[in-house]
Amino acid sequence: MKESQTGTKSEDKSLSYVLPRVTPDVRMRRLRAKAPLRAMVRETHLRVEQLIYPFFIVEGEGVRNPISSMPGINQQSIDLMLKEAAEVVALGIKSVLLFGIPKEKDSQATGAWHSQGIVQQATRALKANFPDLLVIADTCLCEYMDHGHCGIVHEGKVLNDPSLEILARAAVSQAEAGADIIAPSDMMDGRVAAIRAALDANGFENIPIMAYSAKFASALYGPFREAAESAPQFGDRTSYQMDPANAREAMREIELDIAEGADMVMVKPAMPYLDLIAEARYMTKLPIAAYNVSGEYSMVKAAAANGWIDEKRVVMELLTGIVRAGADLIITYHAKDVANWLK
Repeated sequence: MKESQTGTKSEDKSLSYVLPRVTPDVRMRRLRAKAPLRAMVRETHLRVEQLIYPFFIVEGEGVRNPISSMPGINQQSIDLMLKEAAEVVALGIKSVLLFGIPKEKDSQATGAWHSQGIVQQATRALKANFPDLLVIADTCLCEYMDHGHCGIVHEGKVLNDPSLEILARAAVSQAEAGADIIAPSDMMDGRVAAIRAALDANGFENIPIMAYSAKFASALYGPFREAAESAPQFGDRTSYQMDPANAREAMREIELDIAEGADMVMVKPAMPYLDLIAEARYMTKLPIAAYNVSGEYSMVKAAAANGWIDEKRVVMELLTGIVRAGADLIITYHAKDVANWLK
């Protein structure tokens, strides 16, 4: 930066200093001057193909239950899900994530692995009507357990190893129904290996696993638990979901899932853990997914409803930041809006 020899004296007579005339050597603003120029040099691009849209499926017909804490998102029966799926496909969104809410829950999560489970029925319906739409089956037990935890419970404790058999059984059942990707979200140790072995043994060796690898015990899941009716009936999930303070442990979880056969890994939630998405990006060449979770969605919606923020600009900034950090895929309830905005 150059400083002119002929500065200008302050007009204020009480001040005696000289203001040098400064000429920048580098003018970064040149590439920001016009919208086409800014677009030409943009480093990070958010694309509709990166978006995954979640569905919450209930039994029955003609059922649509708005989720009060998540404006625009509903629990819905399969017939109404198919109508929304047609919208999703028309917008260019390539993938959906299915969560099931069964009528009956029990201590063995029967609805998670039964051939007529709600996710299995929804998967068959989607593949029959939209064969090119990628269906990701969330593989967990909490929605199907009468106690709301993600594994078998005995004497008040969530048991790891007995839960693996049920998770593997659920994954095979989902694959048999036509799921394109299995996504275990339970955070039991060894579940990726158990699911990979079960899929391979049953002829599904080509079905990929998207592991919820670094899933934190976050306070941002509250609205989801209303949507999925999956709040634990006692205690919490801190004995199996991760401590939000731990970054090195998150990398160990990701490394273990890769070693066990995961084809994609995930960080959940997204926004408070951008540093871990970036670290994972340096660590692995596997595709990385990030879950822009319900609490993140609800905060944006609430602020927008109060006129405090420009919803479109904020959402696009948040999701672009997730991609910039290193995510290849984003699970987000904003997906339909973003797909419209990207047109």
